[in-house]
Amino acid sequence: MSTYQRLQRAFARTGIALDYRDGIYHVRDGQAEAHILLPESLPLEDKAVRQLLAFAAVKRPDGHHAVCRACATPDFHPGTVAPVGSVVATPADFVIPAAIGTDINCSVRLLTTGARLDQLAPHKERLVGLLTASLLNNGRDVPVTTRAFRALFDEGPQAFVDRLGSDGIWAHTDTARLHAELDQCVGLANFGGSSRYAPDAYLQERHAVFRDPCLGTVGSGNHFVELQVVEEVLDRHAAYRAGLHAGDVVVMIHSGSRDVGFYVGQAWMDRAKAEWPRRLKHPASGLYGLSGPLAHEYLQAMGVAARYAWANRVVLGELVRKDLEQVIGASGSCLVVDVPHNVVLQENGMNIHRKGATPANEGDFALIPGSMGDASYLVTGLGSADWLWSCSHGAGRSMRRQAMRAMRPDAAGAAEQSWQCVTLREERRIEEAPHAYKPIGPVIDAQESAGLLRAAVRLKPWVTFKA
Repeated sequence: MSTYQRLQRAFARTGIALDYRDGIYHVRDGQAEAHILLPESLPLEDKAVRQLLAFAAVKRPDGHHAVCRACATPDFHPGTVAPVGSVVATPADFVIPAAIGTDINCSVRLLTTGARLDQLAPHKERLVGLLTASLLNNGRDVPVTTRAFRALFDEGPQAFVDRLGSDGIWAHTDTARLHAELDQCVGLANFGGSSRYAPDAYLQERHAVFRDPCLGTVGSGNHFVELQVVEEVLDRHAAYRAGLHAGDVVVMIHSGSRDVGFYVGQAWMDRAKAEWPRRLKHPASGLYGLSGPLAHEYLQAMGVAARYAWANRVVLGELVRKDLEQVIGASGSCLVVDVPHNVVLQENGMNIHRKGATPANEGDFALIPGSMGDASYLVTGLGSADWLWSCSHGAGRSMRRQAMRAMRPDAAGAAEQSWQCVTLREERRIEEAPHAYKPIGPVIDAQESAGLLRAAVRLKPWVTFKA
């Protein structure tokens, strides 16, 4: 009996029909169906399948199905409530806050440095020292007025940039460049907002300047700031558009909305649960939807956290630019793309919920990080409607953090590796070790074969900073 047949029988025993054709698992139970793009060489996890089918089966309180289509990308694995790597479309008047959770607008941002590896390598020790102080040792100076935060939440990123001062990090910031880079931020212009959904601390007028303890911080878990080297150009036209050449050093930033996202996400998950009619049995999945005006309100509140997440990555990028300038002088650093993977975006008349999946509309850049020891990719989206105009947001975990914590780092292997992990917490080095993740190669290949994307540039890790 083949591995697939054993898997098929195991799922059948629990009421799930499974079929595998052309690299795609088709799964269904009595309530819903979904499609999972996954190479046969990578594991299909029972818990993740059940979470995806529960996500696809979400109903309105009147009992009608609220999900138009559900699918998953090859980084598919279990999440807290909804599985990571899932994409679900609902009508424009319906949202599922718990599907996004609290890490709202967790995104990946890619900056060029204007320098090549042979220019930076002789200065590596000094650069790592500066970045460690800025990114991990609280050595940042990020003064922001409550007026600027209010502008961010009420008016948007452009108004925020207009109201930045000239002290601290902003003394080193080219605001004209920040304005120009807004167009490279996928989905950013589509986020609404209103300061009434923001935490009070960001709005109190008595704080002329609010030194937010979270703004410009990496965050825990799989978040990082990584110096990478362009290892290979796979699509020269796309690489030219991105301004990338073999040997260039780039900066990849993976971070989200920090405490603001937790505040907004938890409040609206609680609200969705509270709105469930008392006479009805609660869904076992814990996925509650919001309809009509409440759905619109959620999108506005989510937009507050999404805009904040963008500002957080901007600050992280400017900290890196400042330290690079100290080492090699002024450079032609520019933003290649900033792309989200934990938001609801209104596209094609629907609300597209992406939980650990990335927009991949035709012609748009997307970023797919590997582990901190594996390659990452800049790709071009092909706009596949079958996969809800999406692609994976990374390689996807192959081992849970709980299992990784029982292991110890390989000191001998660490001495031989070509990349370096800088962290103040040894457990990060263990939890995020390369073998905790799926190999990136099959993940990229599967999506190219299925017509989701075209690989443009392969990036290899050089130095990774993890909080």
